[in-house]
Amino acid sequence: MGRSAMAVPLMLLLLCTMCRLALGITDGLLPNGNFERGPLPSQLRGTRVLGSSAIPSWQTSGFVEYIPSGHKQGDMLLVVPEGAYAVRLGNEASIRTRLPGAALRRGARYSLTFSAARTCPQAEQLNVSASGQSGLLAMQTMYSSNGWDSYAWAFVAAAGDNSDGEVEVAIHNPGVADDPACGPVIDSVAIKTLTPPRRTNRNLVKNGDFEEGPYIIPGTKWGGVLIPSMVVADEHSPLPGWMVESLKAVRYIDGGGAGSGGGGFAVPRGRRAVELVAGKESAVAQVVRTVPGRRYALSFTVGDAGNACAGKLAVEARAGREATTVAYESAGDGGATKRAVLPFRAAAARTRIVFFSSFYSTRSDDRSSLCGPVIDDVAVVSVRAKRR
Repeated sequence: MGRSAMAVPLMLLLLCTMCRLALGITDGLLPNGNFERGPLPSQLRGTRVLGSSAIPSWQTSGFVEYIPSGHKQGDMLLVVPEGAYAVRLGNEASIRTRLPGAALRRGARYSLTFSAARTCPQAEQLNVSASGQSGLLAMQTMYSSNGWDSYAWAFVAAAGDNSDGEVEVAIHNPGVADDPACGPVIDSVAIKTLTPPRRTNRNLVKNGDFEEGPYIIPGTKWGGVLIPSMVVADEHSPLPGWMVESLKAVRYIDGGGAGSGGGGFAVPRGRRAVELVAGKESAVAQVVRTVPGRRYALSFTVGDAGNACAGKLAVEARAGREATTVAYESAGDGGATKRAVLPFRAAAARTRIVFFSSFYSTRSDDRSSLCGPVIDDVAVVSVRAKRR
């Protein structure tokens, strides 16, 4: 009886462990991803972190600072909009955490989301890496007036980085500045499992409704998450099926996110959409399979995000050799919705479709925050020629 009684809780423990591994990683913040659990007082010299393991759940290298909200850097007041603490990465500094290999499914795609702010005037970059893959994310453009934005990047889970099968996630500042403490501030690091979208007979565009995408940190003042520029390799795109082939990012928005005044963004259909926030320098594209000589129709919906992006907006769409511009007036309240169709004849087995804004726009209630037209519900269908 004694052995049986002891075996029951042991079996339950093993069963719970197996269930957690089978379920995989949970969408949301990584362990201590908001850095609210910090170093001991003895592990700090001012704001500088002493010891590579001082921040719980993270490893650090180089000049890393633990920044409380309201910390002053010269005449600059550093604001931490989410919680009370964040970390700053100086020259060649990095933060790393390890994910259990059993929680990641080999061959599956995952997106990383994190918030970042510049603290120095020079162009800054961040190198994000996971599972042997890496991407360089540019931060020279500030899209919101408070200096903070959320960024996303994706990777495909491969073999673990050590004998335990763990996968290392790292954020590294490769910059070299005159001031070693001059570097970006990082907060709210999260992960999300991405489901590969599929083409259907009714729509040749993958993820045309943009419902599949990166984790969006809830309750931020700037809202949404930036899909970085020049992410042209599909496996590294946190927006499955789509690529950002421009100099600037596009913003991925959520109908339940934080728009102007803290309310939800306006999304033409469903819950997610894309906002083109940097004129012709902000473009999203996809290559669809077509039959040369066959006629097709590219249809899409444009609108505004309900974030005070008022005035004239225009979306330029291209499908192969054909192009159209859809112009419309926005009151900035989410009511400017318009459906458009671009007929085209395929010239090859692959046809590139692309969308970008005709010009830059800023919010009417905050001229320092970039905004732009919204696109959603994109479809490409084959069109039969009319019989005469």
